[in-house]
Amino acid sequence: MNNIIARARDVTRRYRLGKEEVWALNGISMDIYEGEYLSIMGPSGSGKSTFFNMIGALDVPTSGTIEFMGADLFSLPEAQQAWIRCNQIGYIFQTFNLVMVMTALQNVTLPMVLRNEPQAKADARGKEILDLVGLGRRMHHLPDQLSGGQRQRVAIARALANSPAVILADEPTGNLDTKTGAEIIHLLKRLQTEQNVTVITATHDTKMLDISDRIAWIRDGKLERLEERANVHIRAGKMTDAVPRSGN
Repeated sequence: MNNIIARARDVTRRYRLGKEEVWALNGISMDIYEGEYLSIMGPSGSGKSTFFNMIGALDVPTSGTIEFMGADLFSLPEAQQAWIRCNQIGYIFQTFNLVMVMTALQNVTLPMVLRNEPQAKADARGKEILDLVGLGRRMHHLPDQLSGGQRQRVAIARALANSPAVILADEPTGNLDTKTGAEIIHLLKRLQTEQNVTVITATHDTKMLDISDRIAWIRDGKLERLEERANVHIRAGKMTDAVPRSGN
């Protein structure tokens, strides 16, 4: 078993909507391992995106702890949390979040520029990653000159810019057609394998089941179950076998 890269213990998140109290998370505990592909699945409003944001230090739990690479994430000073967000975690969003006045190359190099990498070094790294995701010939195109799938590839390349330990992908296929979504899923799987990066997705897309190492099912703010991919297919097979077949 690989080392634990992130660990959640009894994590809760409470929001107030007027006088109403809403528990987005209600006591989730989970270990996440180096180099695995973990999909967090559940219906809308289940808490999966909230939990995803906790792992990425984008939101703060009401109670409980998140450890990241051995450190209690939310006991760290904000400057150290910001360093982790910049250097150890790559983010991919459903809406791509590209800077529309920047070329693909400029979008990819932006995280490196923000940490004061020399421009020549950043450009070389950016070109390398765009080649890796199949966009080497599109590096000087603006986002509105690219298809949705190509924009998501730029977003993936940007997430890889600072060689993160973890890639967090929030509904990475949500704005894509079925064929393009499948291409992005398999690109993420290839990068996980080749780059030895931990990939964590929050998703509705059941195609993720085929390439995930483990699947965390979240419902009503709680971890309903956590299972290996093989067990998902075994259970699905049993459900299929249980359906009566019509005779001739």
